[in-house]
Amino acid sequence: MTLLHFQVARGATTPPSPTKLRQLHSLPSTHHCIPRSLISSTPLKPLLLSASSSKLSLSPSPILLRHRRRIQPPSVSESTSSVSTAEFKEWDSLTAKLAGGANVPFLLLQLPQIVLNARNLLAGNKAALFAVPWLGMLTGLLGNLSLLSYFAKKKETEAVLVQTLGVLSTYAVLVQLAMAESMPLPQFAATSAVVGIGLVLNFLNYFGWLNERLWLLWEDFITVGGLSVLPQVMWSTFVPFIPNSILPGIISCAIAVLAVVAARLGKLSEEGARFVGSLSGWTATLLFMWMPVAQMWTNYLNPSNIRGLSALTMLLAMLGNGLMLPRALFIRDLMWFTGSAWATILQGWGNLACMYCFQSISKEFFFATTLGLLLWIGLMLWRDTIAHGKSSALVSLKELFFGAS
Repeated sequence: MTLLHFQVARGATTPPSPTKLRQLHSLPSTHHCIPRSLISSTPLKPLLLSASSSKLSLSPSPILLRHRRRIQPPSVSESTSSVSTAEFKEWDSLTAKLAGGANVPFLLLQLPQIVLNARNLLAGNKAALFAVPWLGMLTGLLGNLSLLSYFAKKKETEAVLVQTLGVLSTYAVLVQLAMAESMPLPQFAATSAVVGIGLVLNFLNYFGWLNERLWLLWEDFITVGGLSVLPQVMWSTFVPFIPNSILPGIISCAIAVLAVVAARLGKLSEEGARFVGSLSGWTATLLFMWMPVAQMWTNYLNPSNIRGLSALTMLLAMLGNGLMLPRALFIRDLMWFTGSAWATILQGWGNLACMYCFQSISKEFFFATTLGLLLWIGLMLWRDTIAHGKSSALVSLKELFFGAS
């Protein structure tokens, strides 16, 4: 603090001479002891000399401000923000690549069946293809189409590619079953039409080239289809312990049609319409989630069948779904995360656990797989916590299930 500041604060109306200014600025930049008599009772306000005003005003000099900015280290919040942003972008890119990489295990999962069917067809052994249930393959195909529509709407490119590969690979098996006359021709023709229309509409919508009304009609179709198939598949799992009936599919189809019509006519609340719009994705997810349940139910009823399961197939299923888990958690997509986590743990690891209990696989293989899965889940939670700048993984999971507060 220099004498100039106190002179100005006391109401000086004329600037000091240039000689005086040079003397004042030549003083060393240390703390000065100022006599109490020089200090005015008026509150000090930092002012800047202004030539355009009759009175002097003081504010921090731009030179002093620049000097302070040079020597002041960046604040903790700015530093943390830049680090978090870098981590966020890096993990965003990596999770997208991991989700895209799920195509490899999923393709390897379906490819052996396609090759085997082709060999049997070339050998004239059509009867061998009757062992592949076309109705189960059709259910999986509808699930892939529904999830393709869900991810195309969200513009999740890697997930779109995964579901497209699922549609094409499953359809390839259905083509082989139709060639072997295992799948009836009318059902195959209808399936082919649905697959062709579904793929075209989804990719047109992904690139923003589709009319909104057409897309709503397609969403209504897959909603009704998904809600009709899911209860029927769940019911059929427990036959013959319960009567064999198509009544669950008929009832759920009627309810789905009423719900869709009510939503389109504006008879539902905003929350109700949003719920109906999300049904297609959830029914597709539940279809895939039910598949390991049906498999484990079969294992329970016929333990001898466990030896017929392929450990490599279960491992590929676990890898494919596990690679999509980080992306689902990163974008806080509860439906995607639920389906992938369920398939990873129950369809993959769960069936491997059953195989280990019945001594179908070695102890070393099972425990190595278990350790790898635990490490992968831990790494996923740790990296997501850092990328989003959260205090713990529990906060990330809370945001996933309940939304950001």
